[in-house]
Amino acid sequence: MKKLFITLICLISLFTFSACSNNSSNNNNQAENDDVFNVGVVQLVQHEALDAATQGFVDALIEEFGEDKVKIDVQVAAGEITNCSTIVNGFVANNVDLIMANATPALQAAAATTSDIPILGTSVTDYASALEVDNWNGVVGNNISGTSDLAPLDGQAAMIKELFPDAKSVGIIFCSSESNSAYQVEVISQELEKLGFEVKEFSFTDTNDITSVVQNACDNADVLFIPTDNTAAANTEAIANVVLPAKKAVVSGEDGIARGCGVATLSISYYDLGVATGKQAIRVLNGEDITSMPIEYASNFTKKFNSSNCDELGISIPEDYVSLDD
Repeated sequence: MKKLFITLICLISLFTFSACSNNSSNNNNQAENDDVFNVGVVQLVQHEALDAATQGFVDALIEEFGEDKVKIDVQVAAGEITNCSTIVNGFVANNVDLIMANATPALQAAAATTSDIPILGTSVTDYASALEVDNWNGVVGNNISGTSDLAPLDGQAAMIKELFPDAKSVGIIFCSSESNSAYQVEVISQELEKLGFEVKEFSFTDTNDITSVVQNACDNADVLFIPTDNTAAANTEAIANVVLPAKKAVVSGEDGIARGCGVATLSISYYDLGVATGKQAIRVLNGEDITSMPIEYASNFTKKFNSSNCDELGISIPEDYVSLDD
């Protein structure tokens, strides 16, 4: 896995956003013949979960077609939605065969840019809210499909109850500008209230106010929860610098946040999610109609814990949890 991750980082370094202004020359991967597929990947920001999903997607395509039959242009938007739009515009100008959008804002940018080129999302929590689809039936119905990273929110609420049975309140920390986070907050709040917790929301708008918002949450809640929030995932060190001295435990929606600043998570494998998205891409590139392709969801979830943070906070973990160090 480490070798795969290193491969991804090397690939990303070749296509940083600083090169977007040179898209016409650097990203023109049009096939010299009809047997070579050109695929553009727009990733919102670089952090563990999204990196793993992109790597799984790339690996699946290369395994199927070989490096000489598929050209994959990976570009990272440095957390800026406007950068996502610029990157996607470059893909459209280069007439790529397919766009993979990694994270909800990247998907929204791709959807707003083209209705012709097939788009596959990944690391997207809820397609209905992200794309404002009414009467959701599991199929977007146009040029978009993909995979969801939604873990069972009732299971995450139950994990908080299992680990902290004496807690009275749960503070949910999230970025207010991420629709994926807002959806999770709404659902898990209901689940936590069913279990008798008082739920308090602490939202930040960008990286500038994360520290103050997290401190406020530490001062006013017994235990904290962070959903699969991209801004939080890219700033776990700043969060850890607040929650650990405050002796507050964070349960999170995915591995990267738990490893960076949390104590436990009920998580999916983002690498496997990327592979599943890659298999969808293979079907689309081989001629399957994307308009009838349903969104796919992870089927396996694992209870994991951060041993060092648990030790520091004096938290005992049940035997059925797997260490994030394994």
